[in-house]
Amino acid sequence: MVIAMSMPDDAKLPYSLLHFYATSQYPCSYLSDRQARSQVATPAYVIDSQIYSSLVRNGFRRSGIFTYRPHCDSCQACVPVRLPVAQAELDRSQRRAIKRHGHLLAREFPLAFNDAHYALYQRYQASRHPGGGMDDDSREQYEQFLLQSRVDTRIIEFSDEHGVCMVSVIDVLDDGLSAVYTFYDPDRPQASFGTYNVLWQIQQCRALGLPYLYLGYWIGESRKMAYKARFQPIEGLIDGEWQPLPASKPPTETA
Repeated sequence: MVIAMSMPDDAKLPYSLLHFYATSQYPCSYLSDRQARSQVATPAYVIDSQIYSSLVRNGFRRSGIFTYRPHCDSCQACVPVRLPVAQAELDRSQRRAIKRHGHLLAREFPLAFNDAHYALYQRYQASRHPGGGMDDDSREQYEQFLLQSRVDTRIIEFSDEHGVCMVSVIDVLDDGLSAVYTFYDPDRPQASFGTYNVLWQIQQCRALGLPYLYLGYWIGESRKMAYKARFQPIEGLIDGEWQPLPASKPPTETA
């Protein structure tokens, strides 16, 4: 399948309507010995797909209708990253993931609650992130996190003869796709769902003529986030400029 999309017009982005504020410090979700702080863009109702596309290019992400970027006092470990899909190169393990999961059926679903998706989400969190705070999310918390959006958001379900095995939430930007969140069956042996999902999104970008796949933040010291550097060539937003990150040891600075 190919995600359907519409391109924004060239109207001037109304940044004069946006306000930015810094949150209080809170425990970092990825580096347990550090405190985090975020810069938040408000009001949420002003941030449509066109404005959000520009914010993503400047290092922002979203969680539900909450649009933010890292704004920590003494840490710059979070690096916004994106893949220029035309130059994407696959390694051996990534080619194996395509061969292993290329039979999966991908279907687009409306941005609405789905019992099967929620059940899979709960299993994924309980298995992959126990004690992380999301492994006991209520239906309301799940909906606030993944089903509330003021931008162009799609839910893609992947299934096979055994049923639903993966769900991916994706934002459509004016210059690419943004990977919001992906969860999958944690009990499938020899599966490479996460890797396959990124590769599938690369193909979607190519099919749509979009140059970039935005993958959120790379954090070299976090096992949960360091995997993103395996996709090459990857770019990071450093000192306000998108530039290539080395495959071996990407830097840990950000704008």
